Amino acid sequence: MTVQYSDAVRDAKNDVVETTIGTSPKLQFRSGAKPANCAAADSGTLIAELTLPSDWMSNSSGGVKVKQGTWTGSAIAAGIIAHYRLKDSAGTTCHEQGSVTITGGGGDMTVDNDNVANGQTVSVTGYQKTSGNP
Repeated sequence: MTVQYSDAVRDAKNDVVETTIGTSPKLQFRSGAKPANCAAADSGTLIAELTLPSDWMSNSSGGVKVKQGTWTGSAIAAGIIAHYRLKDSAGTTCHEQGSVTITGGGGDMTVDNDNVANGQTVSVTGYQKTSGNP
């Protein structure tokens, strides 16, 4: 037996993620393998930390929620970005983590360049949440 949800339920599930994480969250780009889960300590080198816009995601529609506004920042260390951690506005509580690849690479989040120099601009080119039906 397979459970299915209406678009209204899928959209509500998506929208609660942004509400829970809050306004102007911190997006950290890090080298190396991501931790086992969000409760685990940070791993790898912090390459860049971006403060996202206050309203950083669109309203979910049809079970899909996409990034809103410009997500860019400067690298504070050189390295290869391998994963991200999305934290509250204080940068203390991790609410989400995932893989990062260059545009077209299939990561949970994509950036324009994953091999960055200190001071180089890092731009997120793709990120969305999809609440599907099995």
